[in-house]
Amino acid sequence: MLILKRAFIKSSLLNLFLFLFFKSNLKANDIKNTKVLTNLIFFEHIISPNHPEKPDRIKYILDNLKKSKNSGLLEIVNTKRDVQKWIKEIHFDNHINSLRKNFPLAEKVSSYAVKVCLTGVDKIMKKESKNIFCAVRPPGHHALNSGKDEGFCYYNHVAITAKYIQKKFKLKKILIVDWDYHHGNSTEYFFYNDPSVLFFSTHDQFAYPGTGSPKRRGKGKGLGFNINVHLPCKTTDERIIKVFDQILVPNVHKFKPDFILISAGFDSRINDTLGCFNLSDDCFRKLTKILTKLSKLYCHNRILSILEGGYNLDGNAKATLAHIDELNKLN
Repeated sequence: MLILKRAFIKSSLLNLFLFLFFKSNLKANDIKNTKVLTNLIFFEHIISPNHPEKPDRIKYILDNLKKSKNSGLLEIVNTKRDVQKWIKEIHFDNHINSLRKNFPLAEKVSSYAVKVCLTGVDKIMKKESKNIFCAVRPPGHHALNSGKDEGFCYYNHVAITAKYIQKKFKLKKILIVDWDYHHGNSTEYFFYNDPSVLFFSTHDQFAYPGTGSPKRRGKGKGLGFNINVHLPCKTTDERIIKVFDQILVPNVHKFKPDFILISAGFDSRINDTLGCFNLSDDCFRKLTKILTKLSKLYCHNRILSILEGGYNLDGNAKATLAHIDELNKLN
């Protein structure tokens, strides 16, 4: 059944990918505000038939994108680039080797997610696009160096991308905003002592992985550069927008980032199967608008957004498209 499901997914989506690929290439000379990057490989990783972190998460996003006014934003990333050097900026050899031995397909797909993210950075830095959304999976913001997956995550894509930006393009200050329902414990861990990365996370600290206390503000030179905001179940649009306006924005004005990364988890949307917030699709538009305004002010519009959680298939797709649409409004 698993083999048949994979074959069905590939055959049913290949035409969609080819259609959108060639459609987007017709306007290859047009510089877009936004591009949506993905690859067919993200349909190959299946944990188990009924697992919530499944290929349909990407399928629903692309199906909805095809029907929207933004269908021409999609670009298929086909690359053989070697990203091991950059993965090793965050992850130890024993972690990488363990994944390759025990979770070979997951490791392959997660590595390709890194390739897509770094390609997105390149496109922004070459001014091919002002910002990028990476429709990738599995998510990454829980991935430590345990030699196995953590919360469905194998490699921390956003952390690796931050290191890539700093070392490849010599940009010093990176803002990472994580609005996933679950705390990005891995991202916090890797930058907890680092004043060059401002990490801002809104989440339910009592949900998995049980981290994200507001008391954790960084350590050493990184003190004050780790901002955790716990939000309770039933959190509304108004509450999280107030947090962004009153806590995030003043800190960004002080920090003045050179690049903005978003861990875009839509399990914070209402009716998600693994979250209990009540955020609407319009809320993600408003959060995105706050960040695009800041990007225009401080970092030449540079935003790379990376899909994290989101397990209500229809809700995840709708929230993602609202986010993409707002990114594409950037002037």
